[in-house]
Amino acid sequence: MIRLFVFLSLFVLAFASSSTHQAKAATCGNNAAGFNTWLKQFKNEMRAKGFSKRTISSSLNGLRYDKRVIRLDRGQKSFKQSFDVFYNRRTKGMVRIGRAKMRKHAKVFAKVEKKYGVPKEMLTAIWGLETAFGNFMGKRSIMRSLATLSYDCRRSEFFTRELVAALKIVEDRHLTPKEMRGAWAGEIGQTQFLATRFVDYAISFDGNNTIDLYRSVPDVLASTAAWFKGNGWKSGEGWGPGTHNYKVIAEWNKARVYQKTISKLAYQLAK
Repeated sequence: MIRLFVFLSLFVLAFASSSTHQAKAATCGNNAAGFNTWLKQFKNEMRAKGFSKRTISSSLNGLRYDKRVIRLDRGQKSFKQSFDVFYNRRTKGMVRIGRAKMRKHAKVFAKVEKKYGVPKEMLTAIWGLETAFGNFMGKRSIMRSLATLSYDCRRSEFFTRELVAALKIVEDRHLTPKEMRGAWAGEIGQTQFLATRFVDYAISFDGNNTIDLYRSVPDVLASTAAWFKGNGWKSGEGWGPGTHNYKVIAEWNKARVYQKTISKLAYQLAK
């Protein structure tokens, strides 16, 4: 079974205050020494932005700097592999399993494609590559991971945006901090939504009005399709390199070898 692979989008996100002026972010750091000071300042900033004491305390109290998350962030080497090596290692057995998933959830896929225009093969490719169809979603504290990466200087602005979005998920009572478990970079659920994607695109599609990207296949597939449609996916068109839809795949993940893998795997599933 293929293990979890985490792929991060690298688009630039601004961390803005509630006023028209940008908030002065807490000072970042490259080791654990200043983390507690940073966290205290960050809590104050979030209170000033209007988050409740309940959300701030339940989400941020007692968090510790996670050295392993930093090591994982610095150690992403798979993107340097050749496409052939990368594709063969990442997709072993996925066409067979993916086709079985498409048969099992045929009615859900049909409803999702009718509403969003994203084909089942593309959604299945994403689903399989991100977590092997929900088998490897990760068990780390999302709040701890995001706080560590927000404090870390390498991509502080990006992960500060994600941490603020994670607080909004808690504030809106979609998930509790304890329920928010995932991969090392703070991804949520079976297609590894970052918190900003959850806030912008996650929906309930199974009729219970509760968003569940961990256990509800309809919610997982519809939310992923909503993201693709929201980022410009054109229904009925192809998705190979050079197409408009391939550019949408590139927004899902910036690693070129992963983009090619998504595209090829989806075409293989369509055969």
